[in-house]
Amino acid sequence: MKIAIHKILVLFISVFTCNIALAAEVPPPPAPLTTTPGLPIDGGLVIMFFAALILGYLVSTKYIFNKKSSL
Repeated sequence: MKIAIHKILVLFISVFTCNIALAAEVPPPPAPLTTTPGLPIDGGLVIMFFAALILGYLVSTKYIFNKKSSL
């Protein structure tokens, strides 16, 4: 007897999708937003911003503003 893998896969997929579609409950309504949407500004983000400023200044003074070196 020849086993057809694709027929078995089609059978499993159809059984699982029918089970999910028929047994799914209605999800509850979403809770109202208590905060404004957007990116929260915390201490780590502020530190990363100032570190990028300092690193950008150091790299620019080392490579861009130095006339002897070239990139």
